[in-house]
Amino acid sequence: MKLYQVRKGQFVFYQNELHKVYSVKAMFKKSVHMYRLKDMKQVLTQASEIEFYKPKHNDTFIFYGKRYTIDQNAKPNPGDYILIVKPAPDFLDHYSLNEIEKVESIEDGNVITTRDNGVKHNEYVVLVPGRQDASQEIAYFDKNLVPEEQQFQDESISYLAETDDALKPAVGDIYLDVENNTKAMVVAMTDNEIFFGHGVRVHVAELLNESNFELVYQFEGD
Repeated sequence: MKLYQVRKGQFVFYQNELHKVYSVKAMFKKSVHMYRLKDMKQVLTQASEIEFYKPKHNDTFIFYGKRYTIDQNAKPNPGDYILIVKPAPDFLDHYSLNEIEKVESIEDGNVITTRDNGVKHNEYVVLVPGRQDASQEIAYFDKNLVPEEQQFQDESISYLAETDDALKPAVGDIYLDVENNTKAMVVAMTDNEIFFGHGVRVHVAELLNESNFELVYQFEGD
């Protein structure tokens, strides 16, 4: 379905691959700012060039080099990722449509994420690692157009790390958390997760989303 009223957070297909809109700036010709979910590559385009898609139960896609399947029936555990599909944040929470956040703790189905957001049980679905039975592929609009070698590489974190020409975070970097207006230093990292000095943990993909974080200081190591 073609989109002419685009809003932040929507999933869309662009050039056969799944993207997420992170900003809409109406004053520009290419007003739709988005990133490709498989590797967080940023793209500028216009509404006439994208196809809207609403994620649903049992859809499977690639998020920063790893495959997940949406499961609306799964119960989250600490460490799981959730997709926020019906956002209704309280005053002190900062999240929006189709945010992907990591679960820190759970109480009666409601979760606290590693970004200190409280998300109610009816606002999210769980992202189960891997491809589930009878799942629907949405990483690509038409999988038949994608060579098998590319499909394999798209799900490889090591391949992503070797080829990603986007800004790579490093221990010592300082970022501004835009929504919370807080500056924080990177104190530790894994392949896909960043640990800040004030205790907040986020997926590395979030740092490549300029609507969430802005680089304030880049540490220059030896």
